Amino acid sequence: QVQLVESGGGLVQAGGSLRLSCAAAGRTGISYAMAWFRQAPGKEREFVAAVGGSGTDTYYTNSVKGRFTISRDVGKNTVYLRMNSLKPEDTANYYCGAGLIVGEYSYWGQGTQVTVSS
Repeated sequence: QVQLVESGGGLVQAGGSLRLSCAAAGRTGISYAMAWFRQAPGKEREFVAAVGGSGTDTYYTNSVKGRFTISRDVGKNTVYLRMNSLKPEDTANYYCGAGLIVGEYSYWGQGTQVTVSS
């Protein structure tokens, strides 16, 4: 079992930045693929970014390319999402997921709210 805890969300003005963190605990000896998803009110959860177990392969949805950066600190069992140039449409609850391969996530955190004001 892996437990994931997100942090770093908050209220920011459009154009601002935030850094989300996802700390993993439990069975962390395996280098899980990690990802960020988000869900806005009334919408389905959508993929935002992912990083492979080695930390070298990264993936982004088109709407965040060039603005968001996913990274991981293997020693701290933590994944980060640096979000720059935030837009009101980035407002959502952001969730961290972990799985054995990119695209298949078995573990989820509780989420952290990001609100971008115009």
